[in-house]
Amino acid sequence: MSRTGRRAERLADAADARLPVVEGGALLRKAFPDHWSFLLGEIALYSLLVLVATGVWLTLFFQPEMREVVYHGGYPPLRGVLMSAAFDSTLHISFDVRGGLLMRQAHHWAALVFVGAIGVHMLRIFFTGAFRRPRELNWAVGLTLFVLALAEGFAGYSLPDDLLSGTGLRIAQGIMTSLPVVGTYVAFFVFGGQYPGHDIVTRLYPAHILLLPGALLALVGVHLVLVFHLKHTQWRGPGRTPSNAVGKPLYPQFTASSMGLSLAVAGVLVVLAGLVQVNPVWKYGPYRPDQASTGSQPDWYVGFLEGALRLVPPWETTLAGHTLMWNVLLPAVVLPGLLFTVLYAYPFVEQRLTEEWHREHHLCDRPRERPVRTGLGVAGTVFYGVLLLAGGNDVAAQTFRISVNALTWVLRVALVVAPVLAFLVTRWLCLALTAAERERLDEGVPTGEIRQSLTGGYDSPHEPPDDFRPGAPRRPIPPATR
Repeated sequence: MSRTGRRAERLADAADARLPVVEGGALLRKAFPDHWSFLLGEIALYSLLVLVATGVWLTLFFQPEMREVVYHGGYPPLRGVLMSAAFDSTLHISFDVRGGLLMRQAHHWAALVFVGAIGVHMLRIFFTGAFRRPRELNWAVGLTLFVLALAEGFAGYSLPDDLLSGTGLRIAQGIMTSLPVVGTYVAFFVFGGQYPGHDIVTRLYPAHILLLPGALLALVGVHLVLVFHLKHTQWRGPGRTPSNAVGKPLYPQFTASSMGLSLAVAGVLVVLAGLVQVNPVWKYGPYRPDQASTGSQPDWYVGFLEGALRLVPPWETTLAGHTLMWNVLLPAVVLPGLLFTVLYAYPFVEQRLTEEWHREHHLCDRPRERPVRTGLGVAGTVFYGVLLLAGGNDVAAQTFRISVNALTWVLRVALVVAPVLAFLVTRWLCLALTAAERERLDEGVPTGEIRQSLTGGYDSPHEPPDDFRPGAPRRPIPPATR
């Protein structure tokens, strides 16, 4: 080989060492762990593809305008009613376009599954410690995807301009005005004038179909590139080491199973769209600023904000002529800001506290072996669950015939007490499970036989265990301390 050829080869090797670039053959042979928990990210990806496909179809019929029109469509109860062009086109899609309602509901169900799959996938990453070095950046990318998915869902939810989504926009406007000093200016700019203005739907539309989807797809690409470059984490087991990955090769096994999963996800979403009604905007009617729908509930992924708003007492402070609305600012601005700041910082903080920041981790932790982290995760989930329940306190009170004020106070106490109890109970369970597993490995498992000794006593012999869960150790383990 000539000197020029050898130099080019060295440069190519150096580039491969620094960038996520692999040869075609090596890419096709890349192994993917074969465990159900690793499919959550794929479900989110395929839900996103259904979202994009149905969303492109819906753009052909939706009119993102707030000019007033009189409805003359196929839904008799609303004929002759004054409404926005956006709501009119939504009814047109639902009742006059063939397959329109199916596509609308498939789009909505895909959005719900997409956000849910990302959330559960992030929980899997958290509880197994897959966010540690060298995957801190991918954790941040995934968390940013989750935030963008929330924003994308809220934007799409608000486009029909029905009474329910209009109530949500009214709450959003109240959150904007709670910002000290600049709040009224922010709300005026976003809504294009005094609420409700005439531009909010027109402005949300390009954000929903262009800006946010573009950012989502770009981050999904970055996420997948990092997954390929850093390789998958995997459960401990025979033949699995920090330097390899055991599982299906990308082609043909993983490709075939992944394609099957994509078809299953699309099929389930279409079945849900055809059989389970979601967001029946014609029941709510067009939005009017002087009205609010009874028992209005947002989509589940922003329900925790609704619950936080309902639980905080009506605290206000007047300072230098400015009113600080703590009952809105704290739950809707400060709380989410603190929550996501903690989530972004957690990988770095944990690794510093446990002194694990200097080494790479490619094997998954089992939650029971990390009792503090698992306890914190369960406590955070319980905290979120209490807020989500509080978002429907009026409906729950009416359903169970109890006082809404009493229920609100119960939930306020639960918001403080329940996460602490969840942490303590979870940590105790993790330590107990680890101790039981350590005893099983040290002493073995009973064979079921009973023997009598020469002295007349009885004992049951033990044998080494041969049945192990994914990631379970095969030899005695040290006590769980973190």
